[in-house]
Amino acid sequence: MRILVLAPHPFYIDRGTPIAQELLTRALSERGDEVDLLVYHVGRDIERPNFTLHRIPGPRWIRSVPPGLSVRKLICDAYLLWSALRLARRKAYDVVHASEEAVLIAMLLKRLRGLPYVYDMDSSIAQQTVEQAPWLRPLARLLEGVEGMAIRNAVAVAPVCRALAELAHERGAPLVQTLEDISQIPPEQFRRTGELRDRLGIAGSVVLYVGNLAPYQGLDLLLESGAALNPRDDFHLVIAGGPAPAVAEYRKRAAALGIADRTHFIGPWPADRLGTLLAEADILVSPRTRGINTPMKIFPYLHSGRPLLATDITSHNQILDASIALLAPPDPAAFAAALERLLDDATLRQRLGDAGRAFAERNHTFAAYRSRVDALYDQVEAARSGTAAGVSSSQAQRSFEGTS
Repeated sequence: MRILVLAPHPFYIDRGTPIAQELLTRALSERGDEVDLLVYHVGRDIERPNFTLHRIPGPRWIRSVPPGLSVRKLICDAYLLWSALRLARRKAYDVVHASEEAVLIAMLLKRLRGLPYVYDMDSSIAQQTVEQAPWLRPLARLLEGVEGMAIRNAVAVAPVCRALAELAHERGAPLVQTLEDISQIPPEQFRRTGELRDRLGIAGSVVLYVGNLAPYQGLDLLLESGAALNPRDDFHLVIAGGPAPAVAEYRKRAAALGIADRTHFIGPWPADRLGTLLAEADILVSPRTRGINTPMKIFPYLHSGRPLLATDITSHNQILDASIALLAPPDPAAFAAALERLLDDATLRQRLGDAGRAFAERNHTFAAYRSRVDALYDQVEAARSGTAAGVSSSQAQRSFEGTS
C-alpha cells in the first residue's frame, strides 16, 4: 500500500515519539509498503528503501520544538496541515497513519478525499491537553468528544499501551491493535565499563534516570526520595536528559534538598549509546507521577538486566508487576523506602534484573513489534478492500486483538 504517515514533531531526534515513528516506518517499509513520512522541519534525515521523508517549510526561527503544547508546535502544525493537503493532492495514497493531533488532519483528509486513516494513539489528546494547560479544563468535554470522533472514524486505532486500548474500545474504535514500545538495544551493548563513575568521580551505587525533565516525569519525587535517605551517602542519583534550563532548575532543587553532592545531571545522551549508559546503573528508576501511557524507556530499562524501581501508577502497572520490577506509591517516603530496599538487597536486584531482561527479550524486541505492525496492516488492507477474507466483523475484531 501507499501510506502517508503524519508525525507532528521533529524527526529524527533522540526522543520518545520520533523514535517510535522511526520504528513504525521501518516496519512498514520492510513489509513492502511505500511509505511517505511528513514531519516538522527540525531534525536529521534518514534514508531507507520504500521510504521518503517530507518536511514542512517551517519558519527558520523555530529551531526546536519541545514536547507538549506550545506556540511553536501550533505554528508547525499549521504548516503540517498545508503540507499534508498538498501531498494528498499530488499522490494517490491508500491510507493515512496519523499520530497525536495530526489525527485531526487525517479526519479532514478522509472528508475531503475519502482517505481512510489509522489513529496512532500514543496518548489521550484530551487528557494530555488539560494536564499541560489546566486553563483549558472547561473544554475537557469538547476535547473528549473530538477525540471520540477521531477514534470512531478511524479504520483502526493503534494505541501504545493497554490503558489507551481500553479507552479506544470505550469510545467505539472499529479495530484495535496495541503497538507497545520495544527495546532496540543490542544485548552486547549492556556491558559495564566504569566510564561513568570515572567521569563523575563517584563511588557507590548508581541510581539512574533517563528521559526528559517534564513535570509529569517525577523528578521532584526522585530528588525528595533521595533526600529522605539522608544521611546515607552510599549511592548517587544520575539524571540523563533534559534541556539546559530544566537542568538548571533541578540543580537548584537538589541543592535546596541538601543532596547536590550526590546528584549528577549529565544532559542528553545519544540513543545509539543508551545501552552503555544503562549498563553503568545499579538501579534504574521511573518516578513518573501521572499519565496512562507506558514510558518508552521502560523497555530498554528491562532489557538491560538492571533492577527497575517505578511508581505504582497506570503508566507502569499495566505492563509491570512484582515479578519484573519493584513498584512503589508516588510518594517520597514510600519511594525512598523502596529505593533503600533495593540498595540493601543484592539478591532482589539480581532476581528483578534477570526477570526483566527475559520479559523484554520475549515480548519487546523489533521482531515482536514488526509482527504487531503486520497484523495491524493486514487488517487495514482487508478493511480497505472490503473483502476481509471472508471473516465476519466480530471474528476479525477478536483475531485482531489477539495479537496485542
